[in-house]
Amino acid sequence: MRKRIVIVVIVLAIGVIVAPLLTFMVGPAPVDPGTVFGVIAENLGFSVPVDWSSNIDAIVWRTRVPRVLTGIGAGMTLAISGVALQALIRNPLAEPFILGINSGASTGAAIAILVIGAHSVVGVPLLAFLGAIAALVFVMIAAGGHGATSSRLVLAGLAVGYAATALTNLLIFTASNVEAGQAVLFWMLGSLSRADWSSATIAISTGLALTVILFVVAPVLDALAAGDSTARSIGVNPGLARATILIVVSAGIAFIVSVSGGIGFVGLVIPHLCRGLVGHTHRGLVLASTLAGAIFLIGADAIARTVLAPAELPIGVITGVVGAPFLLLLMRAQNKPF
Repeated sequence: MRKRIVIVVIVLAIGVIVAPLLTFMVGPAPVDPGTVFGVIAENLGFSVPVDWSSNIDAIVWRTRVPRVLTGIGAGMTLAISGVALQALIRNPLAEPFILGINSGASTGAAIAILVIGAHSVVGVPLLAFLGAIAALVFVMIAAGGHGATSSRLVLAGLAVGYAATALTNLLIFTASNVEAGQAVLFWMLGSLSRADWSSATIAISTGLALTVILFVVAPVLDALAAGDSTARSIGVNPGLARATILIVVSAGIAFIVSVSGGIGFVGLVIPHLCRGLVGHTHRGLVLASTLAGAIFLIGADAIARTVLAPAELPIGVITGVVGAPFLLLLMRAQNKPF
């Protein structure tokens, strides 16, 4: 199994390198591979013959490169958040969108933008984080606190998520700035169209940091996934460990929601696909999921900005088309009612 994990991780790592190079080329204005490599090399300080226009330079370097990097960071974070939540709650249906964390973070970000008027790289993520934590607290209370079953947590998450979405829609409907309201509505569905180098930095930093943290605590996730008694037998306080990891994961989700909006189902689909490749041990699962999540999301974004070009679909539509049937299959596979 270790050899298999190494092979899968290497293949996915190659995919993370190749997939962005391919998506740099596609869009309403296709750019040939040689020009893409030339633009990137020239902006990185290499001496290359410049035979492209300033418009092409702007399309590749100022628009597509930061957009793809933002997608990579978002995909990494959402995928491994799903891995962590499924282990903590011990439910295969757990993921940020279904548990209401995405929706809570979106509501917090909408409050920052539409009510407070904050647009900074600090204000929006901070309110998104508070929204994510608030949603998580409400889910825990609604599910019955520490004695909540995994099924009750999922149902409570769906309820809190719908409530948060309704509040966000109300904020949009009553917004005095119509353009800002429309922008938040599109952003709620998930979009990388506003990505820039600032959002790329936030997304990549968040994805890498959360990957390192969850890789380090992977043995704790293994223990929690096996049950609280197993965790106690190896000296882990299950309540403290679960709360700490949930807060860290919620912070990661909040940062990603603040730059890409609410993108659902990545944390549901990717962990399950990766378990079939690398097994259930969380150290290998975290590595495989973070790479596969990056590939999946930038692929979904490439489809979102080309399928109806020059118009652009919200990326959440693409992930939803994939994720909703996947959710139904998982529910059927469980073979038990909620």
